[in-house]
Amino acid sequence: MEELNVEHPDPLQNPGAETGVPADHRSGFIAVIGRPNVGKSTLLNRLLGQKVAITSPKPQTTRDRILGILTTEDAQMLFLDTPGIHRPLHKLGEYMVQVAADAIADADVVLWLVDINMRPTEEEQAIIDLLRHLTTRKRKRIQLPPLILGLNQIDRWHGDAEATAARVREYTALLDWLPEKTEDEQPALQTVLLSAATGAGIEALLALVRSLLPAGPRLYPEDQITDMNLRHMVAEIIREKALLLLQDEVPHCLAVEVDEFVERSEQLTYISAVLYVERESQKPIVLGKGGSMIKRIGQMARPEIEELVGTKVYLELWVKVWERWRRRQNLLKQLGYAVQQRQPWRHA
Repeated sequence: MEELNVEHPDPLQNPGAETGVPADHRSGFIAVIGRPNVGKSTLLNRLLGQKVAITSPKPQTTRDRILGILTTEDAQMLFLDTPGIHRPLHKLGEYMVQVAADAIADADVVLWLVDINMRPTEEEQAIIDLLRHLTTRKRKRIQLPPLILGLNQIDRWHGDAEATAARVREYTALLDWLPEKTEDEQPALQTVLLSAATGAGIEALLALVRSLLPAGPRLYPEDQITDMNLRHMVAEIIREKALLLLQDEVPHCLAVEVDEFVERSEQLTYISAVLYVERESQKPIVLGKGGSMIKRIGQMARPEIEELVGTKVYLELWVKVWERWRRRQNLLKQLGYAVQQRQPWRHA
């Protein structure tokens, strides 16, 4: 049941990938970047028409790169949802920003998502600093791909055309160092207004993205929407429900690991997962009085997990303390956050 994880295919060794694809077919990677809690994961779910990325009101919900595969008749768009770019305070934060930097370096198009209802902040400046560093550093310098400025949450925007144009200029002014065109004569910067919540502007966004992608074959089967395996998806569902239920002091210190995943019959799957916190004082908050909170987390997560795996689920949740796990590289590695020793963006 865990064979959803697919190695990134090499189209040169898989000529059949182009079967039935029109001659003008396009494909490529789109890095979706932005500050924490700007709506990147909500947008990814909207684009795919189903949920692959967890969402919550808490910033920095996304901790890793999430691939969302959108296949149409004439394109395969591979969206990389990335952690919110911020100035990190610990090794987990360093890893999260490195994930975003790597996605930018690998992308054919970069979609920078901002909230039209907010003026640029220091978090946006951190993004600009990262983009400039990637294009000017001495080693592994990149040519920035075409950039789309996506002004999100227009459903909440009440400004007139003049106010809208002024807000767009505030953001584009941060990018006045960009050339007018990329090396392959594509516009270096274009803008689109959209709402991830309502779907407004999504068709225009997709048309723009497709126009910027290179010609190429499908890299994944047309019915595949992500490369995440079931264990990871289940852990993320549990973490999402915990984020929704727990107090503000816990979510950033919370990690979830699925340690057992067993298909006991065609109708029943057994799953055991551990919720890690950093301090002993946080453990009773996650457990709740008489285990009430951990029970609520399980009750909220179980229906979504059952829909995902296609069977009834017997779910057991445990809470353990890993002191300062966000600052300990060996523990981060065990959780799948393989932090590199040297982060090039730190030396901008």
